[in-house]
Amino acid sequence: MSLFMTVQPNLVQSIRAFRVSELQDEAALLGQHFLYAHCLAGATKQQVLGIISEAFQFPKGVGKNFDGLRETLTETMFKAGEQTGFVVVLEQLPNTQKFDKEARETLLDVFRDASDYWAEKKVPFRVFYSFE
Repeated sequence: MSLFMTVQPNLVQSIRAFRVSELQDEAALLGQHFLYAHCLAGATKQQVLGIISEAFQFPKGVGKNFDGLRETLTETMFKAGEQTGFVVVLEQLPNTQKFDKEARETLLDVFRDASDYWAEKKVPFRVFYSFE
């Protein structure tokens, strides 16, 4: 029985009851990409985007701004070839003066946009996050 039986194929939600290892195992079972970033060390938008970009092994320079991240999560990945799906985990998103609630929401909006993009292409794109 799939861990995602009751989870929509395209969403951005709190990690809640899921464990990272279970999500990684499920991604492997489904043949989907597993993208994981532990973001706690980031104190600014640039640092958090850099952590995500490096963890996801994106080309250098992608993590400079939200638009670059959005483009990479959508068009760039689409152009890379057929995709089977994605399970994304953003763990310990920080709460600092330079990466506040508004910055976290903007970041999650980027992932919501990517989820919507992939939904149109009938490709699962599930994002799970936790806060510091």
